[in-house]
Amino acid sequence: MTTTPQAAELVAALPDVRRAYEELCARGLRLDLTRGKPSAEQLDLSNALLTLPGDTHDDAGVDVRNYGGLQGLPALRRIFAELLGVPVDQLLAGGNSSLTMMHETFVHAFLHGAPGSPRPWSREEVVRWICPVPGYDRHFAICESLGIEMLPVPMTPDGPDADAVAALVAQDPTIKGMWVVPTYANPDGAVVTDAVARALVSMPTAAPDFRILWDDAYALHHLTDDEVTSANAVQLAAQAGNPDRVVLVASTSKITFAGAGVAFWASSPANVDWYTRHRSIASIGPDKVNHLRHALFFGDAEGVRAHMRRHRAVLAPKFAAVDDVLTDRLERYGIASWTRPRGGYFVALTTPPGTAARVVRLAADAGIVLTPAGAPFPYGRDPDDALLRLAPSMPPLPEVRTAVDGVATCVLLAAAESHAG
Repeated sequence: MTTTPQAAELVAALPDVRRAYEELCARGLRLDLTRGKPSAEQLDLSNALLTLPGDTHDDAGVDVRNYGGLQGLPALRRIFAELLGVPVDQLLAGGNSSLTMMHETFVHAFLHGAPGSPRPWSREEVVRWICPVPGYDRHFAICESLGIEMLPVPMTPDGPDADAVAALVAQDPTIKGMWVVPTYANPDGAVVTDAVARALVSMPTAAPDFRILWDDAYALHHLTDDEVTSANAVQLAAQAGNPDRVVLVASTSKITFAGAGVAFWASSPANVDWYTRHRSIASIGPDKVNHLRHALFFGDAEGVRAHMRRHRAVLAPKFAAVDDVLTDRLERYGIASWTRPRGGYFVALTTPPGTAARVVRLAADAGIVLTPAGAPFPYGRDPDDALLRLAPSMPPLPEVRTAVDGVATCVLLAAAESHAG
């Protein structure tokens, strides 16, 4: 590791850093920065849902307590079709989990093939999937559980490296698709530009059934007045002559109740017919009572936007606190960098190579639980052992400051030990 004047200063301070770490451990902390869960204060913003719907008939007079309506409540679909930029008849409203809908998409393709598939994916000798890194560990878990070989490509501030993706998919028919988190990506906060989106939906692919799982989980989760608009991948794919390529998912999991929200699935008419047909075997219809309470709670798309501004008032100070503490504790030494996202739920903290796992262990011993160091990479393996994902949403603001300050102490100790040899 190259020794800079700042690093030399840190090595000289190693005894003081060790004392600071011992004092940290002696505090008996029990803090958690692992998953991007909404805080109780955020969940309270949606408590009016608990008094709804009252009348259980929708605006067409249909009693939502009964069977049917596999596509989901039309009133709610109209609201989120506007927000997600898709036609209402190409948007489905389902249960509470977009992760479930993504998993179902894979399982249906494995068992039956997707539109354009020469055969079910389970009959392919191998199935490969492109995974931009750093990325979302639950995406990788779906692939790993189904035996899909994951191919990492770099993320950039503008989204996945489109040239690297295009080079991989052009000649390899075993590559059936890729993950994309287009807006405020987990964990680095990247936003896919229109140019990158156009490149991904128009690139030639050897697999005729190539799919982009466009997980727009954070499309509405802004932290600043600069509210990014997601690239309209469904529309761009249709314009490029590849209408079936994009499958968009989203949910209200971090908008209303994380365990009782509504998930959405959108794609081409052919894909919607395919997904609905297979889903109809397992379900007669989703929870339309929950759909109705959400439609009444929001009223319209502007109601969702106003609700998200209330979320921002809770979240933005926590992200500012992360930046303030890391800047105060780490910047002078030049041994770490971190993202300053405009939205989403995570901060990506890059430590000196070879130290991330050590930081996680030090933090755990001090009572601060972090996501495993390799989580943002396929198979949990960070080749540089350098990236950490911080999730400051759930703890109260004072605990966020305390936890991040403790993490900074662990980063300093791990870096000083590494430089000292």
